Amino acid sequence: MPHDEAIFAGGCFWCTEAVFGQLNGVSKVVSGYIGGTVVDPTYKQVCGGGTGHAEGIRITFDPEVISYADLLDIFFATHDPTQLNRQGNDIGTQYRSAIFPLNDDQRLAAHEGIVRASADWPSPIVTTIEGPAIWYPAEDYHQEYWDGEGQRNPYCLAVIPPKLAKLKKMLGQKQIN
Repeated sequence: MPHDEAIFAGGCFWCTEAVFGQLNGVSKVVSGYIGGTVVDPTYKQVCGGGTGHAEGIRITFDPEVISYADLLDIFFATHDPTQLNRQGNDIGTQYRSAIFPLNDDQRLAAHEGIVRASADWPSPIVTTIEGPAIWYPAEDYHQEYWDGEGQRNPYCLAVIPPKLAKLKKMLGQKQIN
């Protein structure tokens, strides 16, 4: 099975991981840190806001099932790309909306995705296109968080179900695991 990868930052990685982990054609979603200056940062360091990293997700997907452009459209529809350095109550550069293209084709597609998404938002999109940058996977307890601890976490219970409902409305049941 062919595979490709994409890296997005759209606020809390627990929330974005939960969304993209639902998609047919996505075989793996890893939470991590990207776009900063500290080597091998910890969650505590990134949450402190001084490393320059964003909480992000690295998606492994089958482009014959779901395209990079589709992933971008889902990314823009399931977080607020008009909020600078925040998503809801999460505030700081670590929660910025950013795309980290892994090649020139993805960089071009990211620009095109912003143009497409602009029609759906009343305010300007502030999502940045960054990189290249070094990816660091987050600590093990952050991986697949929604499937475990997240369903008992009040923050996740408030934020993730509305994102999943929007995803189901957008795509229908046939494209969701």
